[in-house]
Amino acid sequence: MGWQQQLGVGVGPLQPHFLSPNPTTHKAQLPPNALRRKRDPNWRGGFSLGVDLGMSRTGLALSKGFSIRPLTVLELRGQKLELQLLQIAQQEEADEFIIGLPKSSDGKETPQSNKVRSVAGRFAARAADRGWRVYLQDEHGTTTEATDRMICMGLSRSTRQSKIDAYAAMMVLERYFSLAGQETELVLPKNLDLQEKLKTGPPRDIDFFPEEFEG
Repeated sequence: MGWQQQLGVGVGPLQPHFLSPNPTTHKAQLPPNALRRKRDPNWRGGFSLGVDLGMSRTGLALSKGFSIRPLTVLELRGQKLELQLLQIAQQEEADEFIIGLPKSSDGKETPQSNKVRSVAGRFAARAADRGWRVYLQDEHGTTTEATDRMICMGLSRSTRQSKIDAYAAMMVLERYFSLAGQETELVLPKNLDLQEKLKTGPPRDIDFFPEEFEG
């Protein structure tokens, strides 16, 4: 299910109102950064953080402009993981999280998909409090793609084992951008105040909009 089929958020400074449940309005609401970039090559905005959630290890990758790279692997769970993700996003000037959603080879969701959805749902509420969005992206096959990439790079077996999760997150981001974000699913908090924060978005960053801070 693409992002257009999920409840989106408004673009720009709008008068306060809650997100419309009407699917016909979705294309007028906030799309992922990848789709914004495709629509407008001059678009300026935050960066994207790819997340490969695991039972004990979570891989992260970062996209800045057209550069996508593995970032780190976190061995955290629960609230500690969520707070660390927020801190890293703040440091890296990311304003959206692209979380890999496990699916089977036939495109169906698995028991692991439900676990990822649960974590993503809780985390989306924390992220929305800062105006940051959380999307799900089909991650089927990304671990194999990551392994193949590292082998082609000549990385040793031990290095591959320690960095596989971060490279899998990079594959999630590469797939997200290759599809221009059109197959992502927005994770929408149920709280209406948080929906309003999502619609408003994070504060403008001087690095992206220096003209607004001049004078």
